[in-house]
Amino acid sequence: MAVCARLCGVGQSRRCRRRQRHNQQDQGSDSDMDEEEGVRIVGKTQAVTRGGGPENPSAAAGPSVAHEATAECGRANVNRLSNGHSASTGPPNPQSLLDLPPELLVEIFSSLLGTELPNLALVCKTFRQILNTETIWRRRCTEVLHPYRHILGLWQPDIGPYGGLLNVVVDGLFILGWMYLPPHDPRVEDPMRRRPLFRIHMWESNKAAVECMYGHKGPHKGDVQTGKKDEFSTKCNQTDHHRMPGGRQEEFRTWLEEEWGRTLEDIFHEHMQELILMKFIYTSQYDNCLTYRRIYLPPRLPSDLLQPGLFKGTYGSHGLEIIMLSFHGPHARATKLTGDPNVPAGQLTLDVDLNRPVRLPDLEHQRSVEELSRLVLGVHEKVRQEVQSPDVAPQGAAAAEGAVAGGGAEGLELAMEAQSESPQPGPSSSSSAPSEAQPFVLPLGVMARNEVYPRTCKICFYGTGLIAGHGFTSPERTPGLFVLFDEDRFGFIWLELKSFSLYSRLTDQLAHAYAPNMERFEAMLRNMQSWTS
Repeated sequence: MAVCARLCGVGQSRRCRRRQRHNQQDQGSDSDMDEEEGVRIVGKTQAVTRGGGPENPSAAAGPSVAHEATAECGRANVNRLSNGHSASTGPPNPQSLLDLPPELLVEIFSSLLGTELPNLALVCKTFRQILNTETIWRRRCTEVLHPYRHILGLWQPDIGPYGGLLNVVVDGLFILGWMYLPPHDPRVEDPMRRRPLFRIHMWESNKAAVECMYGHKGPHKGDVQTGKKDEFSTKCNQTDHHRMPGGRQEEFRTWLEEEWGRTLEDIFHEHMQELILMKFIYTSQYDNCLTYRRIYLPPRLPSDLLQPGLFKGTYGSHGLEIIMLSFHGPHARATKLTGDPNVPAGQLTLDVDLNRPVRLPDLEHQRSVEELSRLVLGVHEKVRQEVQSPDVAPQGAAAAEGAVAGGGAEGLELAMEAQSESPQPGPSSSSSAPSEAQPFVLPLGVMARNEVYPRTCKICFYGTGLIAGHGFTSPERTPGLFVLFDEDRFGFIWLELKSFSLYSRLTDQLAHAYAPNMERFEAMLRNMQSWTS
Protein backbone atom coordinates (compact mmCIF):
# COMPACT_ATOMS: atom_id res chain seq x y z
CA MET A 1 0.00 0.00 0.00
CA ALA A 2 2.86 2.38 0.85
CA VAL A 3 4.29 2.00 -2.69
CA CYS A 4 0.90 2.69 -4.22
CA ALA A 5 0.52 5.78 -2.00
CA ARG A 6 3.88 7.12 -3.16
CA LEU A 7 2.87 6.64 -6.80
CA CYS A 8 -0.22 8.78 -6.17
CA GLY A 9 2.05 11.57 -4.95
CA VAL A 10 0.90 11.56 -1.33
CA GLY A 11 2.99 8.93 0.43
CA GLN A 12 2.95 8.08 4.11
CA SER A 13 4.39 10.55 6.57
CA ARG A 14 6.68 9.40 9.34
CA ARG A 15 3.90 10.17 11.78
CA CYS A 16 1.46 7.97 9.84
CA ARG A 17 3.91 5.08 9.69
CA ARG A 18 4.67 5.34 13.41
CA ARG A 19 0.98 5.40 14.26
CA GLN A 20 0.33 2.44 11.95
CA ARG A 21 3.02 0.35 13.66
CA HIS A 22 1.64 1.30 17.08
CA ASN A 23 -1.86 0.25 16.02
CA GLN A 24 -0.61 -3.08 14.73
CA GLN A 25 1.15 -3.79 18.05
CA ASP A 26 -1.85 -2.82 20.19
CA GLN A 27 -4.53 -4.17 17.90
CA GLY A 28 -5.80 -6.63 20.51
CA SER A 29 -6.14 -4.05 23.33
CA ASP A 30 -7.24 -1.03 21.35
CA SER A 31 -10.98 -0.57 20.90
CA ASP A 32 -13.03 1.83 18.87
CA MET A 33 -13.22 5.43 19.96
CA ASP A 34 -14.59 5.75 23.47
CA GLU A 35 -16.94 8.43 24.82
CA GLU A 36 -14.11 10.86 25.65
CA GLU A 37 -12.59 10.56 22.16
CA GLY A 38 -16.01 11.15 20.66
CA VAL A 39 -16.52 14.20 22.81
CA ARG A 40 -13.07 15.52 21.83
CA ILE A 41 -13.96 15.23 18.14
CA VAL A 42 -17.31 16.94 18.81
CA GLY A 43 -15.44 19.71 20.58
CA LYS A 44 -13.01 20.08 17.67
CA THR A 45 -15.89 20.09 15.23
CA GLN A 46 -17.61 22.83 17.16
CA ALA A 47 -14.36 24.79 17.29
CA VAL A 48 -13.99 24.49 13.52
CA THR A 49 -17.58 25.55 13.07
CA ARG A 50 -16.84 28.66 15.13
CA GLY A 51 -13.74 29.54 13.12
CA GLY A 52 -11.33 26.60 13.24
CA GLY A 53 -8.11 26.16 15.12
CA PRO A 54 -4.57 24.91 14.63
CA GLU A 55 -5.18 21.84 16.75
CA ASN A 56 -7.41 20.33 14.06
CA PRO A 57 -5.32 18.88 11.21
CA SER A 58 -8.31 18.86 8.89
CA ALA A 59 -9.10 22.50 9.51
CA ALA A 60 -5.55 23.46 8.64
CA ALA A 61 -6.16 22.17 5.14
CA GLY A 62 -9.16 24.45 4.67
CA PRO A 63 -12.69 23.40 3.69
CA SER A 64 -12.00 19.86 2.52
CA VAL A 65 -13.47 16.41 2.48
CA ALA A 66 -11.50 15.54 5.59
CA HIS A 67 -12.98 18.58 7.41
CA GLU A 68 -16.52 17.48 6.65
CA ALA A 69 -15.73 13.88 7.53
CA THR A 70 -14.49 14.96 10.97
CA ALA A 71 -17.82 16.58 11.71
CA GLU A 72 -19.67 13.51 10.45
CA CYS A 73 -17.52 11.26 12.62
CA GLY A 74 -18.23 13.37 15.72
CA ARG A 75 -21.98 13.48 15.13
CA ALA A 76 -22.01 9.74 14.53
CA ASN A 77 -20.35 9.02 17.87
CA VAL A 78 -22.71 11.33 19.80
CA ASN A 79 -25.73 9.74 18.07
CA ARG A 80 -24.46 6.28 18.79
CA LEU A 81 -23.82 7.02 22.46
CA SER A 82 -27.16 8.76 22.99
CA ASN A 83 -29.19 6.14 21.14
CA GLY A 84 -27.43 3.21 22.78
CA HIS A 85 -25.95 1.81 19.58
CA SER A 86 -22.71 -0.13 19.84
CA ALA A 87 -19.72 0.51 17.60
CA SER A 88 -20.27 -2.69 15.65
CA THR A 89 -23.88 -2.07 14.66
CA GLY A 90 -25.55 0.84 12.96
CA PRO A 91 -29.11 2.06 12.59
CA PRO A 92 -31.20 0.68 9.73
CA ASN A 93 -31.37 4.20 8.30
CA PRO A 94 -27.76 5.53 8.28
CA GLN A 95 -27.44 9.16 9.33
CA SER A 96 -23.65 9.56 8.98
CA LEU A 97 -20.67 8.11 7.16
CA LEU A 98 -19.82 5.82 10.07
CA ASP A 99 -23.22 4.19 9.79
CA LEU A 100 -22.37 2.94 6.28
CA PRO A 101 -20.94 -0.54 5.65
CA PRO A 102 -17.11 -0.64 5.27
CA GLU A 103 -17.30 -1.85 1.66
CA LEU A 104 -19.38 1.22 0.77
CA LEU A 105 -16.88 3.50 2.51
CA VAL A 106 -14.13 1.91 0.41
CA GLU A 107 -16.06 2.89 -2.73
CA ILE A 108 -16.57 6.45 -1.45
CA PHE A 109 -12.95 6.96 -0.40
CA SER A 110 -11.71 5.54 -3.70
CA SER A 111 -13.39 8.41 -5.52
CA LEU A 112 -11.57 11.12 -3.54
CA LEU A 113 -8.37 12.91 -4.54
CA GLY A 114 -5.23 11.06 -3.55
CA THR A 115 -3.96 14.15 -1.68
CA GLU A 116 -7.08 14.13 0.54
CA LEU A 117 -6.63 10.59 1.80
CA PRO A 118 -3.84 11.19 4.39
CA ASN A 119 -5.90 13.95 6.05
CA LEU A 120 -8.94 11.72 6.02
CA ALA A 121 -6.97 9.03 7.86
CA LEU A 122 -6.49 11.49 10.76
CA VAL A 123 -10.22 11.81 11.41
CA CYS A 124 -10.78 8.61 13.39
CA LYS A 125 -9.56 5.07 13.74
CA THR A 126 -12.37 3.64 11.62
CA PHE A 127 -11.42 5.82 8.67
CA ARG A 128 -7.76 5.01 9.22
CA GLN A 129 -8.43 1.29 9.14
CA ILE A 130 -10.51 1.57 5.99
CA LEU A 131 -7.84 3.67 4.29
CA ASN A 132 -5.35 0.90 4.99
CA THR A 133 -7.30 -1.19 2.50
CA GLU A 134 -5.02 -1.92 -0.46
CA THR A 135 -7.96 -1.80 -2.87
CA ILE A 136 -8.26 1.97 -2.46
CA TRP A 137 -4.63 2.64 -3.27
CA ARG A 138 -4.51 0.18 -6.14
CA ARG A 139 -7.50 1.89 -7.69
CA ARG A 140 -5.89 5.30 -7.24
CA CYS A 141 -2.69 4.10 -8.95
CA THR A 142 -4.67 2.53 -11.78
CA GLU A 143 -6.57 5.76 -12.41
CA VAL A 144 -3.48 7.96 -12.25
CA LEU A 145 -1.13 5.76 -14.25
CA HIS A 146 -3.66 4.26 -16.63
CA PRO A 147 -2.63 6.36 -19.67
CA TYR A 148 1.03 5.45 -19.05
CA ARG A 149 0.76 1.82 -17.96
CA HIS A 150 2.15 0.55 -21.27
CA ILE A 151 5.34 2.62 -21.38
CA LEU A 152 7.28 0.75 -18.67
CA GLY A 153 10.18 -1.25 -20.09
CA LEU A 154 12.84 -0.88 -22.80
CA TRP A 155 12.52 1.37 -25.85
CA GLN A 156 14.60 2.49 -28.80
CA PRO A 157 14.34 6.16 -29.82
CA ASP A 158 14.02 7.06 -33.48
CA ILE A 159 17.13 9.24 -33.87
CA GLY A 160 18.07 8.31 -37.41
CA PRO A 161 21.12 6.04 -37.59
CA TYR A 162 22.14 6.66 -33.96
CA GLY A 163 19.28 4.97 -32.11
CA GLY A 164 19.59 4.59 -28.35
CA LEU A 165 18.35 2.74 -25.28
CA LEU A 166 15.60 4.10 -23.01
CA ASN A 167 14.40 2.37 -19.84
CA VAL A 168 11.12 3.56 -18.29
CA VAL A 169 10.76 2.62 -14.61
CA VAL A 170 8.82 3.48 -11.47
CA ASP A 171 11.21 5.35 -9.20
CA GLY A 172 9.73 6.52 -5.88
CA LEU A 173 7.15 9.22 -6.59
CA PHE A 174 7.83 9.25 -10.32
CA ILE A 175 7.72 7.31 -13.53
CA LEU A 176 11.14 8.09 -14.99
CA GLY A 177 12.52 7.69 -18.49
CA TRP A 178 16.28 7.01 -18.32
CA MET A 179 18.43 7.18 -21.42
CA TYR A 180 21.32 4.70 -21.13
CA LEU A 181 24.61 5.91 -22.56
CA PRO A 182 27.80 3.85 -23.08
CA PRO A 183 30.85 4.75 -21.01
CA HIS A 184 33.43 7.04 -22.53
CA ASP A 185 35.51 5.53 -25.33
CA PRO A 186 37.46 3.28 -25.04
CA ARG A 187 36.61 2.19 -21.45
CA VAL A 188 34.26 -0.57 -22.52
CA GLU A 189 34.18 -2.30 -19.11
CA ASP A 190 33.09 0.81 -17.20
CA PRO A 191 29.43 0.96 -16.08
CA MET A 192 26.77 2.56 -18.23
CA ARG A 193 25.86 6.22 -17.78
CA ARG A 194 22.24 7.33 -17.30
CA ARG A 195 20.49 10.58 -18.16
CA PRO A 196 16.86 11.38 -17.23
CA LEU A 197 14.77 12.52 -20.20
CA PHE A 198 11.27 12.85 -18.70
CA ARG A 199 9.25 12.11 -15.58
CA ILE A 200 5.56 11.65 -14.75
CA HIS A 201 4.05 12.28 -11.31
CA MET A 202 0.96 13.55 -9.41
CA TRP A 203 0.36 17.06 -8.16
CA GLU A 204 -2.79 18.37 -6.46
CA SER A 205 -5.26 17.10 -9.02
CA ASN A 206 -6.24 13.81 -10.56
CA LYS A 207 -4.19 14.57 -13.66
CA ALA A 208 -0.61 13.34 -13.89
CA ALA A 209 2.04 15.96 -14.69
CA VAL A 210 4.67 15.29 -17.37
CA GLU A 211 7.99 17.11 -17.20
CA CYS A 212 10.89 17.25 -19.64
CA MET A 213 14.26 16.69 -17.93
CA TYR A 214 16.45 17.53 -20.94
CA GLY A 215 18.87 20.43 -20.68
CA HIS A 216 20.56 22.09 -17.72
CA LYS A 217 17.80 24.33 -16.32
CA GLY A 218 15.85 21.73 -14.40
CA PRO A 219 12.43 20.11 -15.02
CA HIS A 220 9.96 21.95 -17.25
CA LYS A 221 6.70 21.28 -19.04
CA GLY A 222 6.53 18.31 -21.36
CA ASP A 223 4.10 15.80 -22.79
CA VAL A 224 3.91 12.06 -23.41
CA GLN A 225 1.58 10.68 -26.06
CA THR A 226 0.64 6.99 -26.22
CA GLY A 227 -1.13 6.32 -29.49
CA LYS A 228 -0.04 3.18 -31.29
CA LYS A 229 0.68 -0.12 -29.60
CA ASP A 230 4.34 -0.57 -28.59
CA GLU A 231 5.07 3.04 -29.47
CA PHE A 232 4.95 6.40 -27.72
CA SER A 233 6.37 9.88 -28.20
CA THR A 234 7.66 12.69 -26.00
CA LYS A 235 7.43 16.42 -26.57
CA CYS A 236 9.06 19.34 -24.77
CA ASN A 237 6.79 22.38 -24.40
CA GLN A 238 9.58 24.72 -23.28
CA THR A 239 12.55 24.08 -25.54
CA ASP A 240 14.10 27.40 -24.46
CA HIS A 241 15.16 25.51 -21.32
CA HIS A 242 17.55 23.53 -23.52
CA ARG A 243 19.47 26.61 -24.65
CA MET A 244 22.66 27.89 -23.02
CA PRO A 245 23.82 31.51 -22.60
CA GLY A 246 26.89 30.88 -24.74
CA GLY A 247 24.81 29.69 -27.70
CA ARG A 248 25.56 26.67 -29.86
CA GLN A 249 29.29 26.74 -29.14
CA GLU A 250 28.72 26.32 -25.40
CA GLU A 251 26.08 23.66 -26.04
CA PHE A 252 28.52 21.74 -28.25
CA ARG A 253 31.36 21.92 -25.73
CA THR A 254 29.05 20.73 -22.94
CA TRP A 255 27.64 17.90 -25.09
CA LEU A 256 31.15 16.82 -26.13
CA GLU A 257 32.28 16.66 -22.51
CA GLU A 258 29.24 14.57 -21.54
CA GLU A 259 29.23 12.33 -24.63
CA TRP A 260 32.95 11.71 -25.06
CA GLY A 261 34.56 12.91 -21.82
CA ARG A 262 36.98 15.17 -23.67
CA THR A 263 37.33 18.47 -25.55
CA LEU A 264 37.60 18.95 -29.31
CA GLU A 265 41.29 19.89 -28.87
CA ASP A 266 41.93 16.41 -27.45
CA ILE A 267 40.68 14.75 -30.65
CA PHE A 268 43.40 14.98 -33.26
CA HIS A 269 41.90 12.67 -35.89
CA GLU A 270 40.14 14.89 -38.45
CA HIS A 271 37.70 12.16 -39.54
CA MET A 272 36.70 11.55 -35.93
CA GLN A 273 36.09 15.29 -35.44
CA GLU A 274 33.75 15.28 -38.44
CA LEU A 275 31.83 12.28 -37.09
CA ILE A 276 31.42 13.90 -33.67
CA LEU A 277 30.23 17.23 -35.08
CA MET A 278 27.82 15.42 -37.41
CA LYS A 279 26.28 13.51 -34.50
CA PHE A 280 25.85 16.68 -32.42
CA ILE A 281 24.10 18.54 -35.23
CA TYR A 282 21.83 15.60 -36.02
CA THR A 283 20.80 14.66 -32.48
CA SER A 284 20.40 18.17 -31.03
CA GLN A 285 17.75 19.13 -33.57
CA TYR A 286 15.20 16.83 -31.90
CA ASP A 287 15.10 18.80 -28.61
CA ASN A 288 13.81 15.68 -26.79
CA CYS A 289 10.78 15.47 -29.11
CA LEU A 290 11.19 11.81 -29.98
CA THR A 291 9.28 8.68 -30.95
CA TYR A 292 10.11 5.43 -29.15
CA ARG A 293 9.49 1.83 -30.18
CA ARG A 294 9.40 -1.06 -27.73
CA ILE A 295 12.26 -3.54 -27.67
CA TYR A 296 12.73 -6.74 -25.68
CA LEU A 297 15.64 -8.60 -24.18
CA PRO A 298 16.02 -12.10 -25.68
CA PRO A 299 14.68 -15.01 -23.60
CA ARG A 300 17.34 -17.52 -22.58
CA LEU A 301 17.12 -21.02 -24.04
CA PRO A 302 18.86 -24.18 -22.77
CA SER A 303 20.88 -24.36 -26.00
CA ASP A 304 22.45 -20.90 -25.60
CA LEU A 305 26.23 -20.89 -25.43
CA LEU A 306 26.16 -18.06 -22.86
CA GLN A 307 23.62 -15.71 -21.34
CA PRO A 308 22.14 -13.49 -24.11
CA GLY A 309 21.62 -9.80 -23.42
CA LEU A 310 23.08 -6.33 -23.92
CA PHE A 311 26.77 -5.56 -24.44
CA LYS A 312 28.92 -2.46 -24.99
CA GLY A 313 31.36 -2.69 -27.89
CA THR A 314 34.16 -0.65 -29.47
CA TYR A 315 33.57 0.56 -33.04
CA GLY A 316 36.67 2.49 -34.02
CA SER A 317 36.17 6.20 -34.62
CA HIS A 318 32.46 5.86 -33.89
CA GLY A 319 33.21 5.17 -30.23
CA LEU A 320 31.30 2.70 -28.04
CA GLU A 321 27.97 1.30 -29.17
CA ILE A 322 25.32 -0.93 -27.55
CA ILE A 323 24.45 -4.28 -29.12
CA MET A 324 22.04 -7.08 -28.26
CA LEU A 325 23.38 -10.65 -28.37
CA SER A 326 20.82 -13.38 -29.08
CA PHE A 327 20.91 -17.04 -30.14
CA HIS A 328 18.99 -18.58 -33.02
CA GLY A 329 19.69 -22.28 -33.36
CA PRO A 330 23.28 -22.70 -34.63
CA HIS A 331 23.79 -18.92 -34.92
CA ALA A 332 24.71 -16.17 -32.45
CA ARG A 333 23.65 -12.73 -33.65
CA ALA A 334 24.45 -9.23 -32.45
CA THR A 335 22.00 -6.44 -33.32
CA LYS A 336 22.85 -2.77 -32.90
CA LEU A 337 20.75 -0.72 -30.48
CA THR A 338 22.93 2.33 -31.10
CA GLY A 339 24.54 2.91 -34.45
CA ASP A 340 26.46 5.29 -36.68
CA PRO A 341 26.23 6.78 -40.19
CA ASN A 342 27.90 3.70 -41.70
CA VAL A 343 25.92 0.90 -40.04
CA PRO A 344 22.83 2.32 -38.32
CA ALA A 345 20.99 1.12 -35.25
CA GLY A 346 18.76 -1.91 -35.80
CA GLN A 347 21.14 -3.68 -38.19
CA LEU A 348 22.73 -7.10 -37.67
CA THR A 349 26.33 -6.22 -36.93
CA LEU A 350 27.62 -9.79 -36.21
CA ASP A 351 26.46 -13.22 -37.35
CA VAL A 352 28.41 -16.11 -35.80
CA ASP A 353 28.17 -19.70 -37.06
CA LEU A 354 28.37 -21.93 -33.98
CA ASN A 355 28.72 -24.96 -36.27
CA ARG A 356 32.18 -23.74 -37.30
CA PRO A 357 34.66 -23.52 -34.41
CA VAL A 358 38.14 -22.32 -35.34
CA ARG A 359 41.20 -23.83 -33.69
CA LEU A 360 43.83 -21.22 -32.90
CA PRO A 361 47.51 -21.92 -33.60
CA ASP A 362 50.19 -21.41 -30.98
CA LEU A 363 50.96 -17.91 -29.70
CA GLU A 364 53.83 -17.33 -32.11
CA HIS A 365 51.64 -17.94 -35.15
CA GLN A 366 48.66 -16.07 -33.61
CA ARG A 367 50.72 -12.89 -33.98
CA SER A 368 50.68 -13.30 -37.76
CA VAL A 369 47.68 -11.62 -39.37
CA GLU A 370 48.39 -13.58 -42.55
CA GLU A 371 48.08 -16.87 -40.66
CA LEU A 372 44.80 -15.78 -39.05
CA SER A 373 43.44 -14.64 -42.41
CA ARG A 374 44.35 -17.99 -43.95
CA LEU A 375 42.47 -19.88 -41.24
CA VAL A 376 39.32 -17.76 -41.37
CA LEU A 377 39.23 -17.36 -45.15
CA GLY A 378 39.61 -21.12 -45.48
CA VAL A 379 36.39 -21.59 -43.51
CA HIS A 380 34.78 -18.76 -45.47
CA GLU A 381 35.52 -20.53 -48.74
CA LYS A 382 33.96 -23.76 -47.44
CA VAL A 383 30.82 -21.85 -46.49
CA ARG A 384 30.63 -20.39 -49.98
CA GLN A 385 31.01 -23.83 -51.56
CA GLU A 386 28.34 -25.31 -49.31
CA VAL A 387 25.92 -22.56 -50.29
CA GLN A 388 26.48 -23.53 -53.91
CA SER A 389 26.34 -27.29 -53.10
CA PRO A 390 24.05 -27.65 -50.05
CA ASP A 391 24.27 -31.50 -50.10
CA VAL A 392 27.91 -31.39 -48.98
CA ALA A 393 28.13 -31.63 -45.18
CA PRO A 394 30.70 -29.33 -43.57
CA GLN A 395 33.64 -31.02 -41.89
CA GLY A 396 33.22 -31.03 -38.11
CA ALA A 397 29.70 -29.61 -38.33
CA ALA A 398 27.99 -32.68 -36.84
CA ALA A 399 29.99 -32.40 -33.63
CA ALA A 400 29.36 -28.66 -33.46
CA GLU A 401 25.64 -29.21 -33.90
CA GLY A 402 25.83 -31.44 -30.83
CA ALA A 403 27.44 -28.55 -29.02
CA VAL A 404 24.52 -26.31 -29.88
CA ALA A 405 22.06 -28.93 -28.72
CA GLY A 406 24.00 -29.49 -25.51
CA GLY A 407 23.66 -25.90 -24.36
CA GLY A 408 25.43 -24.00 -21.56
CA ALA A 409 28.68 -25.34 -20.14
CA GLU A 410 28.04 -28.79 -21.62
CA GLY A 411 27.54 -27.28 -25.05
CA LEU A 412 30.74 -25.29 -24.69
CA GLU A 413 32.69 -28.45 -23.87
CA LEU A 414 31.24 -30.24 -26.91
CA ALA A 415 32.05 -27.28 -29.12
CA MET A 416 35.62 -27.29 -27.84
CA GLU A 417 35.87 -31.01 -28.55
CA ALA A 418 34.60 -30.38 -32.07
CA GLN A 419 37.16 -27.62 -32.42
CA SER A 420 40.02 -29.94 -31.45
CA GLU A 421 38.80 -32.75 -33.72
CA SER A 422 38.31 -30.47 -36.71
CA PRO A 423 41.66 -30.22 -38.59
CA GLN A 424 42.79 -26.70 -39.37
CA PRO A 425 45.46 -25.71 -41.89
CA GLY A 426 48.62 -24.13 -40.67
CA PRO A 427 51.10 -24.79 -37.88
CA SER A 428 49.88 -25.75 -34.43
CA SER A 429 51.18 -27.46 -31.31
CA SER A 430 49.82 -29.74 -28.65
CA SER A 431 49.60 -26.78 -26.29
CA SER A 432 47.07 -25.13 -28.57
CA ALA A 433 44.44 -27.84 -28.03
CA PRO A 434 41.25 -26.36 -26.55
CA SER A 435 41.06 -26.17 -22.79
CA GLU A 436 39.18 -24.05 -20.27
CA ALA A 437 41.56 -21.19 -21.05
CA GLN A 438 43.51 -20.99 -24.32
CA PRO A 439 46.28 -18.40 -24.74
CA PHE A 440 45.17 -15.55 -26.99
CA VAL A 441 46.90 -12.57 -28.51
CA LEU A 442 45.92 -10.16 -31.27
CA PRO A 443 47.84 -10.41 -34.53
CA LEU A 444 50.32 -7.64 -35.28
CA GLY A 445 48.72 -4.98 -37.44
CA VAL A 446 45.20 -5.47 -36.02
CA MET A 447 44.05 -2.21 -34.42
CA ALA A 448 42.31 -2.20 -31.04
CA ARG A 449 40.75 0.83 -29.34
CA ASN A 450 41.52 -0.71 -25.97
CA GLU A 451 44.83 -2.51 -25.54
CA VAL A 452 43.54 -3.99 -22.27
CA TYR A 453 41.86 -7.18 -23.47
CA PRO A 454 41.84 -10.74 -22.05
CA ARG A 455 44.92 -12.83 -22.85
CA THR A 456 43.03 -16.13 -22.66
CA CYS A 457 39.87 -17.32 -24.38
CA LYS A 458 37.54 -20.31 -24.22
CA ILE A 459 36.70 -20.90 -27.87
CA CYS A 460 36.59 -19.20 -31.28
CA PHE A 461 34.06 -19.38 -34.13
CA TYR A 462 33.86 -18.24 -37.71
CA GLY A 463 31.49 -15.35 -38.27
CA THR A 464 30.73 -12.36 -40.45
CA GLY A 465 30.48 -8.66 -39.65
CA LEU A 466 28.47 -5.98 -41.45
CA ILE A 467 30.38 -3.07 -43.00
CA ALA A 468 29.10 -0.26 -45.23
CA GLY A 469 29.96 3.12 -46.64
CA HIS A 470 28.69 6.41 -45.27
CA GLY A 471 24.91 6.54 -45.33
CA PHE A 472 24.73 2.72 -45.18
CA THR A 473 25.77 2.48 -48.83
CA SER A 474 27.04 -0.79 -50.35
CA PRO A 475 26.58 -2.91 -47.21
CA GLU A 476 28.33 -6.29 -47.21
CA ARG A 477 29.15 -9.07 -44.78
CA THR A 478 32.86 -9.63 -44.32
CA PRO A 479 34.49 -12.67 -42.64
CA GLY A 480 35.98 -12.48 -39.17
CA LEU A 481 36.74 -14.36 -35.96
CA PHE A 482 34.42 -14.45 -32.94
CA VAL A 483 36.42 -14.93 -29.70
CA LEU A 484 34.61 -15.96 -26.49
CA PHE A 485 36.60 -14.85 -23.46
CA ASP A 486 34.14 -15.59 -20.65
CA GLU A 487 30.47 -15.27 -19.75
CA ASP A 488 30.59 -11.46 -19.85
CA ARG A 489 33.12 -10.65 -22.60
CA PHE A 490 33.75 -11.54 -26.22
CA GLY A 491 35.55 -10.03 -29.17
CA PHE A 492 35.46 -9.94 -32.96
CA ILE A 493 38.38 -9.55 -35.35
CA TRP A 494 37.36 -7.79 -38.58
CA LEU A 495 39.79 -9.20 -41.13
CA GLU A 496 39.11 -6.75 -43.93
CA LEU A 497 39.32 -3.73 -41.62
CA LYS A 498 42.19 -5.23 -39.58
CA SER A 499 40.35 -4.08 -36.51
CA PHE A 500 39.34 -5.66 -33.19
CA SER A 501 36.09 -4.96 -31.28
CA LEU A 502 35.84 -5.84 -27.59
CA TYR A 503 32.38 -6.33 -26.06
CA SER A 504 31.49 -6.24 -22.35
CA ARG A 505 28.12 -7.12 -20.79
CA LEU A 506 25.74 -4.54 -19.35
CA THR A 507 25.20 -5.38 -15.69
CA ASP A 508 22.25 -3.03 -15.07
CA GLN A 509 19.05 -4.63 -13.79
CA LEU A 510 16.34 -3.95 -16.40
CA ALA A 511 12.77 -4.70 -15.35
CA HIS A 512 9.78 -5.30 -17.70
CA ALA A 513 12.31 -6.05 -20.45
CA TYR A 514 12.20 -9.71 -21.47
CA ALA A 515 10.26 -10.92 -24.49
CA PRO A 516 7.29 -13.16 -23.63
CA ASN A 517 8.49 -15.75 -26.15
CA MET A 518 11.05 -16.26 -28.92
CA GLU A 519 8.51 -15.60 -31.69
CA ARG A 520 7.78 -12.11 -30.33
CA PHE A 521 11.49 -11.39 -29.99
CA GLU A 522 12.32 -12.43 -33.56
CA ALA A 523 9.42 -10.33 -34.87
CA MET A 524 10.88 -7.35 -33.00
CA LEU A 525 14.30 -7.93 -34.60
CA ARG A 526 12.75 -7.93 -38.07
CA ASN A 527 10.95 -4.68 -37.30
CA MET A 528 14.14 -3.07 -36.00
CA GLN A 529 15.97 -3.79 -39.24
CA SER A 530 13.11 -2.33 -41.27
CA TRP A 531 13.23 0.94 -39.30
CA THR A 532 16.68 1.83 -40.65
CA SER A 533 16.94 -0.17 -43.89
